[in-house]
Formats: sequence, structure tokens, C-alpha cells
Amino acid sequence: MAASETQLMLSVGLIEKDVNGDTLWVWCYPSVTAEERRVLLSKCCLTQDSRDLHAFVFGQFRRTWYYITTVEIQEHTALKKVTHFSIVVTTKDFNPEKYAAFSRVLCRMYIKHGSPVKMMESYIAVLTKGICQSDENGSFLIKNYDVRKAYLAGSVKDVVAQFGMETVILYSAVMLKKRIVVHHPRIEVLLEFTRKDWSILHPYVHLTDIELDDLKKCPGYVAGFTNPEVGNRADLFDVYVNLPDSTITVSPTAKEAMAMGKVHKDIGQLIVQSAEDADRTDAQDISVKTKEILANLMALADEHSKITVEGLKQRHFPPATENFLFHLAAAEQLLRI
Repeated sequence: MAASETQLMLSVGLIEKDVNGDTLWVWCYPSVTAEERRVLLSKCCLTQDSRDLHAFVFGQFRRTWYYITTVEIQEHTALKKVTHFSIVVTTKDFNPEKYAAFSRVLCRMYIKHGSPVKMMESYIAVLTKGICQSDENGSFLIKNYDVRKAYLAGSVKDVVAQFGMETVILYSAVMLKKRIVVHHPRIEVLLEFTRKDWSILHPYVHLTDIELDDLKKCPGYVAGFTNPEVGNRADLFDVYVNLPDSTITVSPTAKEAMAMGKVHKDIGQLIVQSAEDADRTDAQDISVKTKEILANLMALADEHSKITVEGLKQRHFPPATENFLFHLAAAEQLLRI
């Protein structure tokens, strides 16, 4: 196992809710910053007014992934004054299944021992050896969680089932590095829907200055919000996806870049056909098509590996195709004005 695999974890923390209803960050190893702690506390369902218990949530803040597993104490344990607790793992990599499994092992250890010491020992064991073993609390082996499986876990089929040919709007927005905001009141639905492009993914964002400032530093993103007020924040999106209403809205400022043509129709048909065919891997088909589009774009570049408006016009593409290639070249930083 490559050493880098075990060096992706950054920290493990513990949040508790006691019998008085107080929620506190009680322990962390090795450390997180005060700002990170504030954001992570806001993501933990124990600090929110809602009584809904979110067993597992994940997201990204300042290029760090966080995974939060929350447990309700159901029976008499070593944790006599605790009603709920959350394990918070921060990492450099996107792999929800891996860190959900690891957190479950840590949760069982904490319920049994009532002390973070055993959790820290297991964390260090995984950090140094890639494995922690326990007959009572379960074992975790890091090499069992291939990152490629995490990337493929989010299927486009569900998106196509809801939006049909309109799915190509989302595909185009991602290709053009646009700002996509997705709203649903339930975090579980958001996490499932937004797993389509992990590199630009911010699946769980609150309308707070600290998080929005972080988001605005990204040239393009897919950001999930449970707060419906985000629909009124036109400064945050080029494309707005309202999941409960099954609507996709392109903002006025992005309509020119997002104008649809034959090239989009062809891509849309491929996406829909891939989703409808149970024997085909939608992610693979779309990946091949994306590479083909980018290769065709590069073929239009001059000797300086740049694309010019004049060069595009000389090819006599249909207006919508020329427009798409122009904005795609700009997004890929290949355009020379």
C-alpha cells in the first residue's frame, strides 16, 4: 500500500450532546483551526434546531473534506451523561464509503470505552499501517475502499430519470466551469444527487459568510443547500437546480454561454441512452464523450496551443456550436482574444 494512502487523513474529532441539551466540541486529534471547528459544528445535526438525526453527512470546506457520523445512545453505556455524539473525520480525499465505515468502528469503540483514547489509537493505526482491528468493535482496512468506486457511486441515471434531456444543461454547466447551486430541504437527498462531480463538489453549504467566501473563491462548483433562500441569491449561481420542483433555471447572465444547439442535443441523447441502458456504465460513456470533446477542442488550437475567435469562425461551425466551443475554450484557459 502506498504511504500516501494513509496520509490522506488530517484529523479526528468528537462532538457530544449531554443530558442538559448542551452540544460541545470535546476532543480532537491532532487539531483543527477555530474557524474549521465552527463550520464543522454547524454541519453537525446536534447543533441544529431540527430534531432530525443525520447519521452521516459529508462536505468540503477550504479544500478539506469532512465526514460526520452521528449516533444516539440507545442503552446504558460508559457514556452516562451523553445522549448523542458525532465523530468528525477530516481528510484530503473524497471517499464517503471509506470514512463512513471507519467512523462506524470509532463510534462502537467510543460507546464501549467512553474515552477518546481508543479512538486515537485506532486513528494512528490506520494512519501508520492502513488498518485497525478489533474483535469486539469491528475492523477497518483502508485498501478495501478503492477511490474509483467512490467516484462511480454517484449515478447519472437518477438525474436523467428526474430531468431527462435537461440533464445536458447540467453537463454543459460543469464543462464550462459554471456555478451550479442545488436545493433540497433534506440533506440526504442533496448528498445523493450532488455526487456527480466530486472535484468541484460542495454538497452541504450554509448561507454563512465564512462558507460563501470560501465558495466564491472557486471558479466553478456544484454546491448543495438545504435553505430555500438560496434560490433568491442570484449572486451565487449560473444554474439553479430546484430538486423538489424538478426545475433547472439558467440565470440571465449565463444564458449566452449556455445557449443550446445540435452539439448539446447529441450529448443529451447520449446521456439519456446511457442512463436507459442497464448494461452500460453511464459515467464511462460520459467520460469518453467529454474526452472526445476536449480532444476536438485542442485540435482547433494554433501552434501556441491557443484558440482564437478568428480560428473558430474559419471552421464555419453552426452558431450554437461555435458559441459553445468559444466558452469551453475560455473555461479551459485556451482562448486568446
